[in-house]
Amino acid sequence: MTSPSSPANPAAEAAARTHDRRRWFALAIVMVAAFMDLVDVTIVNVALPTIQHDEGASTGQIQWITAGYALAFAALLITGGRLGDIFGRKRLFLLGITGFTVASALCGFAANPEMLVASRILQGSMAALMVPQVLSIVHATFPAHERGKVFGLFGAIVGLGAVTGPLLGALLTEWNLFGLEWRPIFLINLPVGIAALILGSRVISESKAPTALKLDLVGVVLVTLAMLALVYPLTQGRENGWPVWGFVMMAASVVIVVVLIAYEKAKARRDGSPLIELSLFKVKSFAAGIAVQTVFGVMTGVFFLTWTLYMQLGLGWSALRAGVTGVPFSIAVSVAAGISVQKLVPRFGRKVLQAGAVTMAAGVLIYVWESGHYGLSIASWQMALPLVVMGLGMGLIVAPLTDAVLSEVPREHAGSASGLINTVMQMGNALGLSLVSVIFFNVVDDHMKKGAGNAAFIDGFHSSLLWAAGILVGIFLLMFALPRKPAVTAVAAGDDEATEATDAIGGTDEQDGGQDGEQDGEREAELVG
Repeated sequence: MTSPSSPANPAAEAAARTHDRRRWFALAIVMVAAFMDLVDVTIVNVALPTIQHDEGASTGQIQWITAGYALAFAALLITGGRLGDIFGRKRLFLLGITGFTVASALCGFAANPEMLVASRILQGSMAALMVPQVLSIVHATFPAHERGKVFGLFGAIVGLGAVTGPLLGALLTEWNLFGLEWRPIFLINLPVGIAALILGSRVISESKAPTALKLDLVGVVLVTLAMLALVYPLTQGRENGWPVWGFVMMAASVVIVVVLIAYEKAKARRDGSPLIELSLFKVKSFAAGIAVQTVFGVMTGVFFLTWTLYMQLGLGWSALRAGVTGVPFSIAVSVAAGISVQKLVPRFGRKVLQAGAVTMAAGVLIYVWESGHYGLSIASWQMALPLVVMGLGMGLIVAPLTDAVLSEVPREHAGSASGLINTVMQMGNALGLSLVSVIFFNVVDDHMKKGAGNAAFIDGFHSSLLWAAGILVGIFLLMFALPRKPAVTAVAAGDDEATEATDAIGGTDEQDGGQDGEQDGEREAELVG
């Protein structure tokens, strides 16, 4: 297979791609990697109460098991894409999948909660090297006329992962294979990762960007420090009695952001390759879209963790029952996502996204009423209605949102914009997970002290749901700044016109060089993240 950066004749290259049958084996391998990342995010949530019980983990450590992964993934996502452009996408993919597999083994054999948290942070870092290469490899391997079909397959993988992850996590936890309890949720990655590594080294062709953007390691460090200075005290503050140093750290995060902005401006003037392209924020729809992505990430981080804790710790349900209860939600998200992009958004534009925010908020409020009305005796089938409504609302938002945010961004900055969108989504998720201490565990503790027993978890869940509803109202209002008729790209549409729209955003291998790996890899992150 020919590297996209080498041939002088694009037509000959496209013909060579079309006749090389190995490209379908390469596609299967990178799809497996994408599936591993997606499932690994969802598979962990359902096992968290079991991990807490078996390992004696604190509530802060439980939050870090998920937030640490999200934070590491977000901090290194753009850099991972640029490393692939510079050193080779195949090389970085294989390095990432090797590290991800090793980190999975460390998670599975973790001797204590501290080791598990550290291993999850390593796992997120390795995912940030692996995931951005996936669609970069697809772009370099498949001609433009085949990419619509490939993107459609990715959409199916995303839908399958959304349903499979919680169920697989529940089954592996319940089965207690070989007496390993929760550990198989991580160890299952070992045979898959080893097989993908061996086969990928044989069938994936190497490709690089002709002119890749430079690394901004100082920007990465500043972004990471800013997030840690905010997330760490929010996560640990409750367990330490909200000490003064926590508030000092949160104030310091603002100072670090100011330093980051000044540095990124200087970096842009110096070599034109900042981690964050600040000029993008002059585009009103992009600035509003970044705010929407961030707060949406916060909302999902808050809801999914507290929902799991509510079902298993509050209601006393098994991991399997909790996993099965979430299936209607996952199916509703998948169905609504497909319909929103293919049918609704082209006709109604941003109203579809706003309808999604309203629908999801309605589902949240139904959940508030049902959980209060039925209390500790609520049944799984009674949760189906609010979960389906919430899932439909989420599906109307998540699929078309990135295209809406990017539709008014200048083409030359589309790669940077896409990377930033997915980065802030993950950072918002990490922030939401850290806020669980404030809006869930604080309420649970207060009501436990008053003798509420397990009913305290219902009150904590109510608090989290009301926060989620408030955030969704804010999202609805912010969406007025989005374009009335956002574009729909090949990721969702899958036809020739849509493929051209994707190329307009990400460029072609010959024309846009360094933008390719970044844009394609980050759109993959949007699909699986």
